Amino acid sequence: MLNRRYLRIKAYQALYAYSQGEHSSTAGLEKELIQGITRVHDLYLQLMLVFGELRHAAELRMEDRKKKHLATAEDLNPNRAFIDHPILLAIATSERLRIECEKRRLSWVGSMEVFPSAQRQLEESTEYKEYLALESPSFEKSRAFIVQLFDERIANSETIQDIFEGRSIYWLEDLDLAASMVKRVLEQWKQNGGADQCMEPLTHEPAEERTFVTDLFRQCIAFDAEHEALIAAKASNWDAERIATSDMILMKMALTEARIFEQIPVKVTLNEYIEIAKAYSTPKSKTFINGVLDKLFAEFKADGRIRKVGRGLLES
Repeated sequence: MLNRRYLRIKAYQALYAYSQGEHSSTAGLEKELIQGITRVHDLYLQLMLVFGELRHAAELRMEDRKKKHLATAEDLNPNRAFIDHPILLAIATSERLRIECEKRRLSWVGSMEVFPSAQRQLEESTEYKEYLALESPSFEKSRAFIVQLFDERIANSETIQDIFEGRSIYWLEDLDLAASMVKRVLEQWKQNGGADQCMEPLTHEPAEERTFVTDLFRQCIAFDAEHEALIAAKASNWDAERIATSDMILMKMALTEARIFEQIPVKVTLNEYIEIAKAYSTPKSKTFINGVLDKLFAEFKADGRIRKVGRGLLES
């Protein structure tokens, strides 16, 4: 399952398209929204497969060196720090990852020539040489290395981006989300957590995320006029037309979420949309959105438009 933040971002993208009149019907936008979630899932898995392909390329290169006519001591007894990297090895040998990719028919077949070249470039990099030079790297250093590897050599690889671009016109926005998911998993990887950690974002039923994202999308549209008027009234010295489109959409989404999802604390909703604003809106949006929503949430709680159920949520 996509992290809730990623689902909110996908809904935001659909609502932004709706506000710009970029689709003939809300049904079409909703269909694209669901397809977008599936694409992000697939891209996430495809990016995870890269680790195994790079490791395999390193193994083949190591075997080739052993067969050299004038093999050096280093060729015959190579440094295995990269191949035996704990996180890299776990991802490359994950049975659940293999099964899920087979089920979705995801692989790098047809693009395998990318990885020998990528591996050779990696071996020449400073970060690779520094990591292999460590005698007994701590788990923290190993994790930091694999995060850096992903950031600089995979997520920002022009070659990999070109491949994705050839497959889908939506690759850029979806790849950003998928890459952020991979990075989050790597950063939170636990030393004794097992290989299944790489499948953590896909552990829940797809129906759960479809329900969340479609309810949010539909109800944002249903409440659109009401929420726009309320926001404009609370935004001192700003009329609705002067408020940035991204800010307006994010505030409408926050108000809608607070009203229709009774088990999500208001504080969680507020913090999530402020975080999304940092990436998708203006530098001043955080303070502006926080101020407007604080006022409206207080009113909604007072008049009963926000009702939370469950232990610990009544005053959230």
